[in-house]
Amino acid sequence: MNMLTEAAIENRLSPMSNERAVKMQGRDVTVHYGEKQALFGISLDIPENQVTALIGPSGCGKSTFLRCLNRMNDTIDVARIGGKITLDGQDIYDKAIDVVELRARVGMVFQKPNPFPKSIYENVAYGPRIHGLTRNKTELDGIVEESLKKAALWNEVKDRLHESGTGLSGGQQQRLCIARTIAVSPEVILMDEPCSALDPIATAKVEELMDELKQNYTIVIVTHSMQQAARVSQRTAFFHLGVLVEEGPTDTIFTSPHDKRTQDYITGRFG
Repeated sequence: MNMLTEAAIENRLSPMSNERAVKMQGRDVTVHYGEKQALFGISLDIPENQVTALIGPSGCGKSTFLRCLNRMNDTIDVARIGGKITLDGQDIYDKAIDVVELRARVGMVFQKPNPFPKSIYENVAYGPRIHGLTRNKTELDGIVEESLKKAALWNEVKDRLHESGTGLSGGQQQRLCIARTIAVSPEVILMDEPCSALDPIATAKVEELMDELKQNYTIVIVTHSMQQAARVSQRTAFFHLGVLVEEGPTDTIFTSPHDKRTQDYITGRFG
């Protein structure tokens, strides 16, 4: 019998064998807001260069879990987080972790487009400038252009870079926020209901963009739209009442879920 290497054994035992490497991992994650417990022992692997969708009814904990992945819950005084979350195997709640650096590596796009009240150029240049990612104006110009191209916005705004970002349409503002996130070279992009304030055409553009971005980034999206989860994600996790009911390949979750609660939610019996 051939001897297996340690790495091969580990890969064989991994629940994500034959799939992408795990980029982020949650183990027994709990969240309390004061006396109220919002998450109960969530364990979830997030594969590299794929879109993972978190679905479930309102108030089920999916956005709370998403906010744990870049420590946004730290900004809430009464929040207490337990368990362990790792990025490339490193505990992101370790005291030695620089939270500003973590949020550059794990960027976030919010539900409502929130461009800064600055020019389109300055919206994208802001992050690279404060993180010291460029040495001169030429390099900064390059990052701004590249980020806007990756966000599929360059052709629409290249002649108006010094106009206000808040003057763009809702869909363009959301893509500007995606460009702003990309500009600091994150490894993971978190998206919290990124299309809920957008019309169908703008939504289609953002969904198409996600499909392109997953080639270079790991994406986690919270969505109320099961159709969107089915369209954009490779893996889906279903949350209910602060519990992770089940997760797996999106096709499996939507066509043959193991848990009746998932089946009931997907078929519209509750939610």
